[in-house]
Amino acid sequence: MYKKSLSLLLLTVLVYSFVCPPVLASTDAEKRIKLAEKAKAGILKIGTGRDARISVKLRDKTKLAGYVSKTEDDFFMVTDFKTGESTPVTYADVAQVKGNNLSTGAKIAIGIGIGVGVGLLIIFIAFHPRI
Repeated sequence: MYKKSLSLLLLTVLVYSFVCPPVLASTDAEKRIKLAEKAKAGILKIGTGRDARISVKLRDKTKLAGYVSKTEDDFFMVTDFKTGESTPVTYADVAQVKGNNLSTGAKIAIGIGIGVGVGLLIIFIAFHPRI
């Protein structure tokens, strides 16, 4: 009886270890590093200049709005449109980023859409019988 119980327990432990592998918990520092890398990738995607409009929510609940004027390895600068004041922000302090910069592909698609719309309007006006 003892051997059967021990064998059953060992089998259960082995099956459980293969079906449910142990979860590796990440530390708070690792989470912050991943979030900072994600924020950095988002900022670099938006770009810099007056067209790179951005709204940033920081970990201390502060909100900044303006455009990205400069990016570095460990921080970026947000410049306010109205005051012209630049604020340095480290990537680790960022909680949420919202950007309004369109990619080149999106701008081309919008231009093509407008062109097709105008062309269809001209064709419709040219071939529509006048009443």
